[in-house]
Parts: sequence; structure tokens; C-alpha cells
Amino acid sequence: MSETWKPETSAIHAAYDKKAGEGTMAVPIYQTTAYEFGSAETAANRFALRELGNIYTRLNNPTVGVLEGRFAEVEGGAAALATASGAAAVFYSIVNLAASGENILLANKIYGGTLSLTQYTLKRFGIETRIYDPQKPETIEPLIDDKTRAIVFESISNPSIDIADFEAIVSIAKKHQIATIVDNTVATPYLFRPFDWGVDVSVHSLSKYTSGQGLGIGGIIVERKGLNELLINNPRYKHFNEPDYSYHGLVYSQLPFPIYTLRARLSLARDIGAIAQPFTAWLFLQGLETLNLRIKRHSESALTIAKWLTTNKKVNSVSYPLLEGDKNYAYAKKYLKGYASGLLSFDVGDLEFAKRILNGTKIFSRVVNIGDSKSIITHSASTTHQQLTEKEQADCGITPGLVRLSIGLEAPEDLIADLEQAIG
Repeated sequence: MSETWKPETSAIHAAYDKKAGEGTMAVPIYQTTAYEFGSAETAANRFALRELGNIYTRLNNPTVGVLEGRFAEVEGGAAALATASGAAAVFYSIVNLAASGENILLANKIYGGTLSLTQYTLKRFGIETRIYDPQKPETIEPLIDDKTRAIVFESISNPSIDIADFEAIVSIAKKHQIATIVDNTVATPYLFRPFDWGVDVSVHSLSKYTSGQGLGIGGIIVERKGLNELLINNPRYKHFNEPDYSYHGLVYSQLPFPIYTLRARLSLARDIGAIAQPFTAWLFLQGLETLNLRIKRHSESALTIAKWLTTNKKVNSVSYPLLEGDKNYAYAKKYLKGYASGLLSFDVGDLEFAKRILNGTKIFSRVVNIGDSKSIITHSASTTHQQLTEKEQADCGITPGLVRLSIGLEAPEDLIADLEQAIG
């Protein structure tokens, strides 16, 4: 596709030739498990990677392929792999780099599911997680050793609504030749451009803002252009430079393709199978077309509501990056594209009061999701982050009185009125 296209144009046209096949304007749903190869020779060549083409939907699918190509172009990346969920995307992105006996560095302001994945599940795989403060980059370097394989953080953290010091983190990572992974779900490619700041890998839960209506579960991994240069001949990533005997000794570093997502597809997706389904991918394609418009509206309404919350005497504090005086304000102005998403939180200082607010809303739905067209209210300490210890919750910026809002597309005046009557 055209190198001059803006993301908004790529979101509608990239990775699909509407003049081919039946000429459909909408991307077709290729709801199939397998494909006819045409000949035994073609089948053998595709499995041996001597010829590119469809093999089996666990590895590739035309509908999913459009989503991968389109999303990669929107974010400015080289290639992408769509997965069964955002959690699967985070898992694949890490284990594609790290193995037993190695370690990753994880920001302390992080989604609870990512923290439990890394602190407990990956620990059983033999991968150690070391915690750092993404707004204090000086906490990173003392944790690095020759077994460190990735530095992981979120662009806008959920639910503490903090912004990392991306430039400083990437600088340290480059110094030590370590890959960086950002969960860019909350910011989306329209508010934060990770590859413009040197980040290596971006992951998303497509279930959130990309879907926009809570219609499906899915995730995606995108690698930056030129990531091969970091991986090739890097002693931290020997598995990209040594023979993969599950593919008859294939060496990824010798291939003329973006090798990070290729290995994730040929090794992880092949063996684990947590891949995107064609119909769900089609749903995400519909959402991607309007994401640039929706994320701006979500953000504008969120700022309006955040400002109103600061005037309510029963609210102790409000967290939204574009509020003047917010601790993230300088980072928001530096890194974000003028907006800060529809996610905000406020603290009322008391668990029972927080519960009364949740139970009192009429428009806001009590749901553990974000990025929906419908506004959502969540008590993170008792739901999404309940599995964490009190200390882990505190480290994530979660208190008993914290209420998280995902501002939808309703009239902000109606949402303010709903909160006002619920807070009392």
C-alpha cells in the first residue's frame, strides 16, 4: 500500500484489494479450517516454507491476514500476528523472546492480568519477572543482567492512568540491546505512536477500543520496521540465530522477512493455537475503520467529566493525564497526540462509598471492560485486580476507594448527571 497514506486511510483500505476476486467492498469472511493446495508439491512446499500461501487457519487465514496487514500499517509497523485475546498477545510477545532461566523487566503500573501472568504463570515456566517504576527509569538498569530479554510497560496504564517515560526506557533498552514491549491498548495507534519513539513491539487487546462495542475477544502483536537488526547476531536472542529443528533447521535470521512475528506465528501460534478467528477478525476490521473518530470523542468526553469530578467535594482525587496538575500531564503533552483516551479514575477514599457509587449509576454499566461505546464503571480492587495482594495493588496505584471509568459515546452531560446522582 501507499507509503504516503495517513493511518485513517490505511484503516479503511490497507491490505485488501477490492478489485480482486469478486470485487467486494467489504472484506470477505473466509470461515474455513483448511485450504486446497492443488497439488502434493504445493502442499509440501508450503509446509517447508519454500512457497508462501494458506496452510491451515491456525497459521494463516485471508480475513485474519487483512486485519494483521491493516493494523500493522495503521500503527506504522512491519508485520503483525492476530491472536485469540489480548492476554494471548501479551503471552506470545514475551515468550517469543524469553525462555526458562531468563528474565523480563515489568513496569509496576500494569494491568492485573499481565501482572498475574508474569508473576505466577510465567514463573512456573522458569521465566523471572523483575519489577521497576516506569516513571523512574533509574530503577531499570540495576535489574538488568545477561539473562534479561525484554522490558515491558503500558503506554497508558490500566487502571492507574499513568504514562511511562518512553524515551528514557527505550534509551536504556538500546544501550543494553534489549527488546521493548508496550501494551498500547488504551492509547491506540492514534494517541501514541510507539515505533516513533523506538519501541520494538506493540501489543493490543482488540476487544477494547478497536472493537468499540464489546463484540469479540482478540489481540494483536505488531513489530516495528527494522526489528531484525536488533535480533540478528544478538546473543540475547540466540533462538532467532540458531537452527529451529521443528522446521528442519530453519534459521530465522537468514530469512528476508520481519522475523519476530514470523517466529511467533510458526512456533507459538502453530504449537499453542491461541489465534484470531475469521469472524472475530472481520468484526475488528469494522471497528478499526472508525477508531480514529471514536477515540477522539471518548477522549474529549473523558476530559470534560474528569474536570467536573475535580469540582465534586466528595471526590478525593482524579486521575486523567490531560488534567493540568496531574502527575502525568507533562508526559501526556510530550508523548500523546493531543488526547488521552476515555479511561479515567477517581478515588473516594472508602470501599463502601465506592460500592454505593457503582450500585447507584443508571447509565454507567458495572462491567470489567474498557473502550466500549457504552460507558462502564469498575471497582478494580474487588474485580480485575482482586487476585493481587494489598501491596501489589498499591504498587499498581489501586486503592480500596478507587473507581475506574471507561467513558463511552453518550452525551457527556448525561454521564455527569448520572455520576452526580450516584455520588450524592
